Amino acid sequence: MTSAPALSRAEAQKRFADLVAATGLVDDAELDAVWAALETLRPEEMFGAWKGGEFTTGHPINGMLEKSGWYGKTFVSRSDVQPLVCRGEDGKLFSDKKLGKGEASLWAIEFRGEVTASMVYDGQPVIDHFKRVDANTVMGIMNGKGGVVDGRHLYFHLERV
Repeated sequence: MTSAPALSRAEAQKRFADLVAATGLVDDAELDAVWAALETLRPEEMFGAWKGGEFTTGHPINGMLEKSGWYGKTFVSRSDVQPLVCRGEDGKLFSDKKLGKGEASLWAIEFRGEVTASMVYDGQPVIDHFKRVDANTVMGIMNGKGGVVDGRHLYFHLERV
């Protein structure tokens, strides 16, 4: 059995856009192929506010973020990260510290053989790793004891606000 050829960065960016727009289930293997072709990031490149979305793969967490009113993430500094910025019933954005069990910090961590910007939750065993799609878009993979369920990662994307 031979593996599929690696994607070029341009092919990965195109495939990423197709997967974001997909209306049905997205295959983990397709997301992994896109991830492998993307560039790593330094933590400081994540500073600012980001609007988020998730890829529907059938992961048990799929849909839970939307139900919570999840809007995205805000990276103020390496030690000040709001991982679960949600929209309240009043329409205002807030950091849901209860849902996130605190907030988070930003680090450069090795994942799948590459060091990239990664967000470590303060109160739960979850690490989100990020790679650059383009200047204003990143792909994320949730990792750690609290993020990997039945051997599967949760895949998501962020767009700079």
